[in-house]
Amino acid sequence: MAQPSTNQEIDPFYVMEVVAAAQEREQSGEAVFHLEVGQPSTGAPKGAIEVAHRLLDEQTLGYTTSRGIPEFAPALAKHIGQQYDLDVDPGRIAITQGASGAFVLALLAAFKPGARVAVTAPGYPCYRNMLTALHMEPVALNVDASTRFQPTVELLEAAGPLDGVIVASPSNPTGTVLSSSEMTKLVAWCDEHHVRFISDEIYHGLTYGESNSVTATSLSDNAIVINSFSKYFSMTGWRIGWTVLPDELTTRFDRLAQNLVICPTALSQHVAIAALECRDELDQHVERYTNNRQILLDGLPAAGMTDLAPADGAFYIWARTDHLAADSKLLAAEWLRTLGVAATPGIDFHPTEGHKYMRFSFCGSPETMRGAVDALTKWRLRQLAS
Repeated sequence: MAQPSTNQEIDPFYVMEVVAAAQEREQSGEAVFHLEVGQPSTGAPKGAIEVAHRLLDEQTLGYTTSRGIPEFAPALAKHIGQQYDLDVDPGRIAITQGASGAFVLALLAAFKPGARVAVTAPGYPCYRNMLTALHMEPVALNVDASTRFQPTVELLEAAGPLDGVIVASPSNPTGTVLSSSEMTKLVAWCDEHHVRFISDEIYHGLTYGESNSVTATSLSDNAIVINSFSKYFSMTGWRIGWTVLPDELTTRFDRLAQNLVICPTALSQHVAIAALECRDELDQHVERYTNNRQILLDGLPAAGMTDLAPADGAFYIWARTDHLAADSKLLAAEWLRTLGVAATPGIDFHPTEGHKYMRFSFCGSPETMRGAVDALTKWRLRQLAS
């Protein structure tokens, strides 16, 4: 009899190896151009930080309910209404320990062990690793430039029986965005075939040009929507997120949260509510990302990388690099060692094809982007001359 899979079989998150190597280089006194991690270089907005200082002086900040402090869900419902012109019942909104915490609870609430849940390849590796840890089966949808690195109905139909699908728009690592019509088709197919649609909307608020994010909440009451304060709100370390749930999953989700995490961090909840009112400051970050994106789009081709995914949203550029080196992991190590450029090899995001790609994050400073592009361009010129 085959032995059941164990959590020891979960793949590592390779980007953390790059982070560790970059930190080691910096500690030795050498400069690093950080393009490896999807973490804003800015912290929580000033208005939110002021609230944190006041609360630390004035309140005990003990346990909250598993769903969060009473005023949080209504504040998010208001935010959703303003963002998408949508009326959402606050009773469907649960506060979580980041988007990662929301995913674990949502997967447990929605599926049984053995459930087949589709994820894109390339795609965020923690989706498949979480599914594996929870004894569910990640089903790879091999997306590429022909599908703009997003799933299609045809790919879902070809995947065999499915219990669910996880879709990210904007996507990590490719930065591509589903149009309203594309998202509508996917959600409608899932509803028709009783497949649970899980929409990762953590990069909403970060789109460029004419691209615009569509929330699955506006398309189906059966969809699970997951979001976070990490990206647009620049609050990665505060570990606070939320989910919009179908009515039939709210009780199950609550009971799981009560037993597995007790409650989200109290201070982070108050700070996040304040951050909802700091849009002017946060939109300035998006202007910086827009500028950074253009620096890379203009500069990477000069460094030999012309095959780039459409960077419509998030803060990533997905570049094909197999003409520069056969293995992007070795290439990333060379760039860090010789140039001080830290980028993420694609093996994190696509187990079989990722060695052909590199992901660049542009959420740092413009100076970092220009420094990295300059170093990579000089490296390419030396490569061509040798």
